[in-house]
Amino acid sequence: MTDTLGTAPLSTATLPVLDLSRLNGDAADAEAFRLELREATHDYGFFYLVGHGVPHELIERVMATARRFFALPEADKLAIENLNSPHFRGYTRVGGELTQGKVDWREQIDIGVEREPVPVSDETPDYMRLDGPNQWPAALPELQEVVGEWYEELNRVSLTLLRAWAVSLGAEEDVFDAAFAERPSTLIKIVRYPGKSDPEPKQGVGAHKDSGVLTLLLVEPGKGGLQVEKDGAWIDAPPIDDAFVVNIGELLEVATNGYLKATVHRVISPRIGDDRVSIPFFYSPALDATIPVLPLPEELKAEAKGITVDPRNPIFTTYGENALKSRLRAHPDVAAKHHADLVEKNAAAAAQNTQE
Repeated sequence: MTDTLGTAPLSTATLPVLDLSRLNGDAADAEAFRLELREATHDYGFFYLVGHGVPHELIERVMATARRFFALPEADKLAIENLNSPHFRGYTRVGGELTQGKVDWREQIDIGVEREPVPVSDETPDYMRLDGPNQWPAALPELQEVVGEWYEELNRVSLTLLRAWAVSLGAEEDVFDAAFAERPSTLIKIVRYPGKSDPEPKQGVGAHKDSGVLTLLLVEPGKGGLQVEKDGAWIDAPPIDDAFVVNIGELLEVATNGYLKATVHRVISPRIGDDRVSIPFFYSPALDATIPVLPLPEELKAEAKGITVDPRNPIFTTYGENALKSRLRAHPDVAAKHHADLVEKNAAAAAQNTQE
């Protein structure tokens, strides 16, 4: 079977399912979970997570609130359009985001950690412009409350996973903690994919890797569309009730010198007449944090193939550089309005690289 969005075939493989509650069992259970975690993210970069302890009631409430946001009149959503925000926060209308230069057929709201903007000077790193306040819809005040609860729960799950990864890779449990201790840059997206595929599949969001450390993804029950690339084929990843789809980002690839690989994935649009809501939680360190590179045990080091080299998508060791890279190319309209100097700088650098 040929994939109509490219040349890669569809695979019959399925993603592994891991139970986080095993970490609370006896020593053997905890060690078995850590081994499964390491192997799943070495082999696939993706897995389903159950036993995470996030209340079912909260899962239902955050999804219902997301639905109410997308049901608001267009004027209420556009009142917080991301074009208003130099920090790339707020609502993006359908077709307002790009992946690899192609339009993603989705609408969304981007919500980061609430902060005051960083004063910009010649000494300020460009990526510090991403810090700033969110935009909240006046017509749906409960969104801010439920997102706050969601952040606390998923932050707990993410930190638990990150510490389990550290131990599984032969490091101290808290080796990554310092990068997240102050000013973490975690991002939550609330996304709706309107129906567009009819009959051939169309791009909901194009093939890409995540730029941070790890992602926890919640998808409405029964709403497929996520596909994960492995060995030149695409694996369908339909949702499992109350489970998260988890994947690593580019910074864990950096931390393990490629033993763990950030995996390419995409979303296929629903059929016309249907839609799909998903809520990814991007667990990310401080913008100026550099993730430590772990001294892997010899048996793991032998399988570490180095960081992926892709001239179209360089991976930076400082998170803010990775994040800014992604925002500028995904939202060229926001970049042009608020960061024309960065657009000009990047164009000049690209021209220089082409000449060399």
